[in-house]
Amino acid sequence: MKLATLRDGSRDGQLVVVSRDLTTAHYATGIAGRLQQALDDWNFMSPQLQDLYDTLNHGKPRHAFPFDPALAAAPLPRAYAFAWGEAYAAHVERLGGTPARKPRLWPGGGTAFGGAQHELTAEQAALGLDFGAQLAVVTGDIRAGAASDKALDGVRLLMLANAVVLRQIEAAEAQAGQAPLHSRPLVAFAPVAVTPDELGEAWSAGRVGLTLQTQWNGRKVGLTDAAAGMGHGFGQLLAAWAGTRHLRAGSVLASGPVAHPDVALGYHSIAEKRALETAADGQPTTGWLMGGDGVRVEMKGRDGQSLFGAIEQDVAAG
Repeated sequence: MKLATLRDGSRDGQLVVVSRDLTTAHYATGIAGRLQQALDDWNFMSPQLQDLYDTLNHGKPRHAFPFDPALAAAPLPRAYAFAWGEAYAAHVERLGGTPARKPRLWPGGGTAFGGAQHELTAEQAALGLDFGAQLAVVTGDIRAGAASDKALDGVRLLMLANAVVLRQIEAAEAQAGQAPLHSRPLVAFAPVAVTPDELGEAWSAGRVGLTLQTQWNGRKVGLTDAAAGMGHGFGQLLAAWAGTRHLRAGSVLASGPVAHPDVALGYHSIAEKRALETAADGQPTTGWLMGGDGVRVEMKGRDGQSLFGAIEQDVAAG
């Protein structure tokens, strides 16, 4: 099924069920008012949400309404815990790092979650503004020490994300030996979160075997199978995160920017493109995001339909 949260002025918004083709929605108020409620009692509430989803797809609900992605918040506006991993070795290597044999995670404490059309600011653009297109999962409860297969069983929803990075601040944090926290002010999410069964065979071994598409000012800059270059699947990442602690329902884990060893498949963060240019020519020629720029991130299913809806973020003019 597909779920979204509509903004209503509250911190957590209103949970809605969205049709498979993303055209219509129905409030889930009679089942759960917000997504965290559903995650807290998933075994009881998810079958009811599934029934509403099935009814919605058959065009029968009396109170369905057109779904407007512009009104959507992040599917889960607030998370109990958030972390991001380094799942793609090609991305780590191009940025001068050494891929870890074991999954490496960074805490994302304090990072704000934004909706798919959250505008970026001119002030951010002055600090080396970059995008980072990636996937994320929302968990149920996962016990400390869970093996990767058990941890993977805890995945309740998948989301599409764009992690905003301020590269100038990131460089200063690295020089000071600090974790990259202040340089990541926002993670924006596509309008809809989906249960793994929506992907069918494309969801395998904790990886999504579908093409991630990133556009910058209308030009495609990344067209990459999200599973092909993913060294650590979500099961491994979650097991590493839960190594010494319980993960509570509503925890969010992001993969880090999608990347592939074949550079012809493009890039999903500007830093990666600049690193490739530096390796080839001694210096980068591609600039960071500027006022007036726009970024679009989307993933389509094997039926050609948008799976999560699109992230469409513009940078405000200075």
